[in-house]
Amino acid sequence: MPFSPPADLFGEQGIIVLVVIAVVLFGSTQIPKLARSLGSAQKEFKKGLDEGAKGDGTETQSLAEASPPPAVQAPPAAQPQAGAPVPPTADGTPGANP
Repeated sequence: MPFSPPADLFGEQGIIVLVVIAVVLFGSTQIPKLARSLGSAQKEFKKGLDEGAKGDGTETQSLAEASPPPAVQAPPAAQPQAGAPVPPTADGTPGANP
């Protein structure tokens, strides 16, 4: 049995049941207080984020103004030493010395 999205899983009747359970658990007077406290907590969180961004001394740039990161350069390839043994090629013959 494939799973369906949550909206299809609950449907209208499931949402009504969840609302009734919330009213029974918290009471009709506590729900507005709960929503108010959640709103103030969200406001304080956003305020803290803004203060943190201003207080750390780094300025944020928009994507259009930001410069791309510097390119990473690969280290130079190792050159074989003169007089060093040359590994054989795939057919078994000694490789050419540059």
